Amino acid sequence: MQYDMLSVAFSARVATVTLNRPEVRNAFNEAMIAELSDAFAQLDARDDVRAIILAANGPAFCAGADLNWMKKMAGFSDAENRADARRLADMLSAVYRSSKPVIARVSGDAYAGGVGLVAASDIAIAADTARFCLSEARLGLIAATIAPYVVRALGERASRRYFTTAEPFDCMTACRLGLVHEAVPADQLDAAVQRIAETLCANGPQAVRESKRLVQDVAGCALDETLIADTAVRIARIRASDEGREGVAAFLDKRAPSWRD
Repeated sequence: MQYDMLSVAFSARVATVTLNRPEVRNAFNEAMIAELSDAFAQLDARDDVRAIILAANGPAFCAGADLNWMKKMAGFSDAENRADARRLADMLSAVYRSSKPVIARVSGDAYAGGVGLVAASDIAIAADTARFCLSEARLGLIAATIAPYVVRALGERASRRYFTTAEPFDCMTACRLGLVHEAVPADQLDAAVQRIAETLCANGPQAVRESKRLVQDVAGCALDETLIADTAVRIARIRASDEGREGVAAFLDKRAPSWRD
């Protein structure tokens, strides 16, 4: 998996996708968007990958859209603009819908679309010096393609504030609002991310995949007979699966399950 604007590395069933445009604070353009979409599609299909870390080189995590790319888009036709925006939306969806859990390793500031990448990830661990900003309104724009993920992470109330004010907020605020799960000193970031990755890899891969899907499917649903019946079907199916049977048997036999081999 060779890319111009990303690097992808593998270690112990974990893939690390690293944004690699530090000279522009890892801002994304059409090429980086295409590479991210391709990388997540390929990793999603690999059985040897249990978790994905989304990281970045340089002092910033991601500054959002590249200003030169945005300037070029201003001259696009309506159809070209819509197609371009859809590619960005599809890339964010690829991160969010990946069957592998995605850990955002937020080593520095995340602005605009960078906040979208953090919100589309399943788990976000950040250096406590990182700052966040939904800065689109400053430029006369809106945070449209990232909104489905950011609003889920921040909630409606906080989103209304930060989408409209475009004011930056610190890492402690990001934790309080739910965008970030843990804030740690920069020199402890790798250890914190590695701990989460190892925890994910110790669990049943099918159970992790189905747990992620369960949360996405259940969130916001009415607690009615349809939902109750659906959850019963899901647990019955996983209990009868090879992985479910192996997990229960391993627990009762006081041994490690086969997926930890």
